[in-house]
Amino acid sequence: MQIFAHRGASADLPENTLSAFEEAIRQGADGIELDVFPCEDEFVIIHDKWVHRTTNGQGQVRDFTFKELRELNAGNGQTIPTLGEALSLIGNRCQINIEVKVNCCTESLVSYIKQYQQAADISDSQIIISSFIHPTLLAIKRYALQWRYGALTASYAVSGNQFAQDLGAWSVNIDLNVTDKALVSDAHERGLKVFVYTVDEPDDLEELKSWGVDGVFTNKPANSRRLLGI
Repeated sequence: MQIFAHRGASADLPENTLSAFEEAIRQGADGIELDVFPCEDEFVIIHDKWVHRTTNGQGQVRDFTFKELRELNAGNGQTIPTLGEALSLIGNRCQINIEVKVNCCTESLVSYIKQYQQAADISDSQIIISSFIHPTLLAIKRYALQWRYGALTASYAVSGNQFAQDLGAWSVNIDLNVTDKALVSDAHERGLKVFVYTVDEPDDLEELKSWGVDGVFTNKPANSRRLLGI
């Protein structure tokens, strides 16, 4: 089972910051999950469209200039990082799951990632693009078929994981609260990997392992590795 650090090692350091990403690598994470919003000509890493939960600011990401966003404290005096900074930091040390939070800028996002990918020696197999906005996944795939794609869902559809198969996704990334053994089996029968979020409790980890889940997103990568004996 692969361990992805959810917004970095976010139980130990401020989520979606460079320090949380570095700590996730130190803790032996197989991959890092991070969240991306566009801002002017940049792409910034933050989970919510409102900034007040994770920074000392108020308002929505879209209402800030890039300079204003960078002046906010994202925890422990850190700035909101850019996607380029994160890619440069992580390099070829682990997989990178980029969750796209809005339905826009797909062509420019692909160009941006490719630029930093080349500079940081990141292989295509390291990159996973995920989103709840499935048209965005299809749009990005038109420009970068070589990457892997994760279809995010918090629902248990009548047709199981058919939606992810129709998208040509590599994985289906499922909310822990709706995941069960039958849904995992259905995904595997369709040739899909299964990743579950957000998993920190020992009993959940053991159950998911017994179902053959391919990976989990966790706030505690080192602890999850220890509990699973990997």
